[in-house]
Amino acid sequence: MILFLKLLMAHLLGDFIFQSKKWVKDKEQKKIKSSKLYIHIGIHTILLLFLLQFNVKYWNVILIVILSHFLIDLGKIYLQKKKNKRLFFFVDQALHISFLGLATYIFQPFDTTFSAILSERNLLLVCCIIFVTFTSSIIINTLISKWNPEKNNKEKEQSLANAGKYIGFLERLLVFVFIAINQWAGVGFLLATKSIFRFGDLTASKDRKLTEYVLIGTLLSFGLAILTGLVYSHYGR
Repeated sequence: MILFLKLLMAHLLGDFIFQSKKWVKDKEQKKIKSSKLYIHIGIHTILLLFLLQFNVKYWNVILIVILSHFLIDLGKIYLQKKKNKRLFFFVDQALHISFLGLATYIFQPFDTTFSAILSERNLLLVCCIIFVTFTSSIIINTLISKWNPEKNNKEKEQSLANAGKYIGFLERLLVFVFIAINQWAGVGFLLATKSIFRFGDLTASKDRKLTEYVLIGTLLSFGLAILTGLVYSHYGR
């Protein structure tokens, strides 16, 4: 585990601390001819050597990480477009971390089985996460769809696309996590924070129907997340 953490630290420092936006733009424009690409790889190499204490026994680990990092970055700058740039960012990071795990496994093989990954606790956790995000969103929309006073509301037209959906996802995930780790105070803090930002504007707008609509949705959202958190806390131990 310590080896993987050292590799991960080198990656985080190299990609997010010692790489500026100007370097990223230079790589995207000049691609394989960009000097910043090779400087970036050089910084990763130095970080790896330093964190691994210049120990020659890790030469194969460093080679795998550096070579994979170069090829992944090269593939990204040639394949990504403006429309899929956000997607390629996450794909790029997932591939980097996967190769860090592979390099660690090659040097220090660790035992893992498919049955261990699909343990009862892990399956329950995944089911709970799916429920508090996508499933709960559909349940709430179905229950309150007969009202929907936001349909002709000007504020809705000015809001970001699907912002409410993703806010609900994050809200319920946070509530679920707070319940799962037995930190109920966090739920109160989250509810108070939402009240400050949301219900103040609704009260000022003097739109009672919209206020009641949002209140019902919020209570349903928090209620489903709390219920899911309690289920996981009880059965996921």
